[in-house]
Amino acid sequence: MKLIDTLPEVFESFNEQRKNSFITALQMKEQGIPFVGVFCTYLPQEIPMAMGAAVVGLCSMSGETIPDAEKDLPRNLCPLIKSSYGFAKTDKCPFFYFSDLIVGETTCDGKKKMYEYLAEFKPVYVMELPNSQSSDALELWKKEVIRFKEKLEQHFGTVITEEQVRQAVRLKNAERAALRDFYSLMKLNPAPMLGQDLYKVLYGSTFKFDKEALIKEMQELTAKVRAEYDPQNSPLKGRPRVLVTGSPIGGVTEKVIRALEDNGAQVVVFENCSGAKSIDEDVDADAADIYDALARRYLNIGCSCMTPNPNRIRLMNRLIDEYQVDAVVEVILQACHTYNVESLGIRRFVTGEKKLPYISVETDYSTSDTGQLNTRMAAFVEMI
Repeated sequence: MKLIDTLPEVFESFNEQRKNSFITALQMKEQGIPFVGVFCTYLPQEIPMAMGAAVVGLCSMSGETIPDAEKDLPRNLCPLIKSSYGFAKTDKCPFFYFSDLIVGETTCDGKKKMYEYLAEFKPVYVMELPNSQSSDALELWKKEVIRFKEKLEQHFGTVITEEQVRQAVRLKNAERAALRDFYSLMKLNPAPMLGQDLYKVLYGSTFKFDKEALIKEMQELTAKVRAEYDPQNSPLKGRPRVLVTGSPIGGVTEKVIRALEDNGAQVVVFENCSGAKSIDEDVDADAADIYDALARRYLNIGCSCMTPNPNRIRLMNRLIDEYQVDAVVEVILQACHTYNVESLGIRRFVTGEKKLPYISVETDYSTSDTGQLNTRMAAFVEMI
């Protein structure tokens, strides 16, 4: 298949983007561009973008600094929280170092309390995210979005106009559209690339600060993949097609994707925060009340912190059909209680309503379970 021979370097360039962006971030800081560090897809990035700030994700997905974090935090805490705190505490995360303001949100109890300790290192602002998607919750979240704008104005000594917000909304919508067009390539059967390569691009794109350049780059990559797609000679033909859902993945947790694809499956879509969940919907840039539009779009995200959480099921239902999914794998980080508890409902939906094979995997950022994962995924793929 011509595609497999010609595109790996492109995928790897996205894979290395986080490291490469450290130098870019330094150059931007030297130019006086403010940085806002964030942790979650619920945060409306359009607000800091409107004031010309660079927005960067701070969630760390490595076990490197967890021992340092465990000197302050419980061992039986979500590894994503411990890793993020550990990188901040040890000053090993350049993005945390460059951030002028850290913004969190009350998605889970562990993060909420961790933010209190992060405030010892950097200014931290926490948005009060409701845990439901009712009309009352929307009213609360809209007020939080406006308060966030006012916090940025106060902290950075600037004024954010409504027109600036609308311009940022249009730019962010265009970015989402370009990313959606790219991962929608996986609807092709056989899919034109491995799920590992798809994920490299989606994750790496979050560390490209020039949004207009990213949009152009994504459009060119999408066109290149389409042009080189050769279904008749694809080595991926006949592989069972898998949807991955659950906790945020990345770093070491990519071992689950590798275990699936090394054993003959193909991950064709990610419902997780780093996949479809974060870019599936746009903001209505022409809404009469732009802050209401922002609040609606972001509150609609189907995370397990919401009770009830019908939007996750709706998105998964559509993705399963559109991507011709043969099985679902749920990746759950250890001590991620909301996703762990909600996995019962996801299993009932997948096996009952969609009549598909389902398996859940609980893991962390170590490599100690790699062999076990490989054995389990091999058996699961064989069952499919």
